[in-house]
Parts: sequence; C-alpha cells; structure tokens
Amino acid sequence: MRKLILANLFIVYLVIAAGAIVRMTGSGMGCPDWPKCFGYLVPPTERSQLDWKTQHNYHKKEVIIVDESLRVAVRDFTSENQYNPDNWAPYTKHDYAVFNVYHTWIEFINRLLGALAGLGILVLFGACLWRFKTAPMDSLWATLTLLGMGFQAWLGKTVVDSNLLPLKITLHMAMACLLVVFLLILLFRNSNKKRHTSLGKYAPLVGVALGLTVLQIAMGTQVRQFVDIQMKQWVALPSQWLADAPLRFYIHRSFSLLVLALHLYLGWQFYKMGALTRNFKAILALIAANILTGIAMYYIDFPWGSQPLHLVLSLLLFGLQFYFLLLCYHQKKAYDL
Repeated sequence: MRKLILANLFIVYLVIAAGAIVRMTGSGMGCPDWPKCFGYLVPPTERSQLDWKTQHNYHKKEVIIVDESLRVAVRDFTSENQYNPDNWAPYTKHDYAVFNVYHTWIEFINRLLGALAGLGILVLFGACLWRFKTAPMDSLWATLTLLGMGFQAWLGKTVVDSNLLPLKITLHMAMACLLVVFLLILLFRNSNKKRHTSLGKYAPLVGVALGLTVLQIAMGTQVRQFVDIQMKQWVALPSQWLADAPLRFYIHRSFSLLVLALHLYLGWQFYKMGALTRNFKAILALIAANILTGIAMYYIDFPWGSQPLHLVLSLLLFGLQFYFLLLCYHQKKAYDL
C-alpha cells in the first residue's frame, strides 16, 4: 500500500511539473477543446490536417479552422466538393483558433499524464476498498482523493474553456495541492512513525511555518499572473518581465527570508535535541533551492526552466512540510501524555 501511494504521489507531482512546463511555454491552449484535442484522440501534427478537405470522412465533434475560427462537425459525414456550412457549428466557448504543433503536443502530453494520475488513483481507491474492514479510514481518504481527481479534471476543462483565465489556473493548482494533502495523509497512515516525542512541543510552530509557506505560494501565484501578462507584451525580452513589478512581488521576495529564518530556528532546536530528521533537512534544502531559483529568475532574467522548477520546488516543500506537521502532531499526543 505504501508503494502504491508513493507511486501516485510521484505521478501527481509529475503532472504538476508538466502543468508548469505548459504554462512556461504558453501551451495551455495547444488543445483548444477538452477532453479531446481538436476533436481527435491523438492530436494533429501539421496545420494542414485542420483545413477543410473535399471527399473526406469527418466524425462528429472533429474540428477544423476556417477563416481563423474553429468549426466543429455536427454529425458524421463525408464532405462534398464545396464547403457546406450546415455540417459545421462555430466553437462558442472561446475564440482561440491557433495551431502550434509544439504547444499542442506539450499540452497533450500533460493531459496524458493527468489521465495516468487518474488511473493510478482509481487503482489506489480499489486497493483501499479491498482493505475496508481492516482500515476503513483509508477508504474515506481514498474516496476523497478520487472525488478530488474528478473535480480537478473538470477544473482543467474550465481552464481551457475560459482561455486560461488566471483565477481558474490558480484554482487548478490549489486543487493539485489538496490532492497531495489527501495522498500524504494516506501515506502517513500507512507508514511506521519513528518516535521523536520531543518534536511534539514544536507542533504549533511547525504549523505556523507551513502556514507561512502556503501564504508565500499564494503570493507567488499573484506574481506569476503579473509575469504572464508581461511575457505576452515582452515575448523575447525576459529582462522586462519583472520591470515595474507590483508591491506584492517585493513582499513575496522578502517574505522568503522570514520563511527561511523560522525554519532555521526550528532546525537549530531539533539539532540540539538530536531530532533533526531527514525530512526536516530536506525541507531546509528545498527552501534554499527555492530561494536560489527566485534569485536566478530576477537577476539572470528567467533562465530556461527556472519557472517550472520554482513552482515544483515550492509544492514539494509544501508536501514535505505537511507530512512533517502530521508527524509532529502524532508525537505531540505522546508528548502530552
């Protein structure tokens, strides 16, 4: 069970990384419809595949581009020698009608990974149901994870339908964090807990540290929305992406030092008690790595890959902190006794 949960966590983080790459490359609308891509299970590889053709077998909901707008087949039919508008309906959910093969396949791979994550969570749900008599609470958390994955898939659809509305992208990421939480609770329930009862008295402060990280991630999403707008205006000039940055960027940048300081204090206390676990050492390493990627984006003008790496490191940090918090509160019960 532990290996199955870890496999699901790995896949979910892989989806998060893929989503970050989609956003970095501007590929979010590479597939303008959902769940298919231009109406196909396997998307096209050339723009010509989306042109109207004579004597061609079209299937319902397949998409073509006509006069720079999307048209959707209303039925199965074979085209004649002239374009018949009665066979087609305009795509009304948005007006984005651009084909870029790289964007399309980056987004398509992201969706494939999402489908793999859904399949993995379905298997986990079945495994937990099989053990319902011995571990009924596992079934509850597995059910919440499965429902969360379904909701996440629906959110993905709304993101595409809204033509990448920033608020919906942020909600999509927040739901990914919640899925990580559910899986980590399942992992904690199926793990051996090493006894460091001295950690228990620091549980509230560890909770504060996690809260600061969540606040930092939330501010980061706001900064990212600003950067997205700048990227569209200054496509080839990363040095301008943080020009005239809003106040929240500077708060976000300085806030990282507060997060670091609190964790260094906790680390020092744990070290003195002989309870500096590998988990917490990894937390400190992730904070340092995250600060370094932030410095790289600001001072080296967003080197390739720095944006998705920054996001993935942030969410890995969130996951490790949450798991460590579970451990601390578990030990707090023993400490209180």
